[in-house]
Amino acid sequence: MPGIDQSLPFHPLHIAVLAVSDTRTLDTDKSGALLADRIAEAGHVLTDRAIVRDDIEAIRHQVTAWADDGAVDVILTTGGTGFAPRDVTPEAVRPLL
Repeated sequence: MPGIDQSLPFHPLHIAVLAVSDTRTLDTDKSGALLADRIAEAGHVLTDRAIVRDDIEAIRHQVTAWADDGAVDVILTTGGTGFAPRDVTPEAVRPLL
């Protein structure tokens, strides 16, 4: 499998990270922090980072706000995808795609 073509110019992306959780805060959100660190290490820009509760409307509101923001190129989500009834990230985002 070919690697990254180093002859091509690098274009940093502006990335927003959304953690979906009823229990995490910015201080305790390990997965969001890891994503933010990896984004910076790769030379991209962390445009924003947020945490919302496991609630369809809250998730949709934040994702839609970033999707409408011309400064955000990519939205990454983490959490809210388990097997518990409150884990609704896929259901929240699917109609937005």
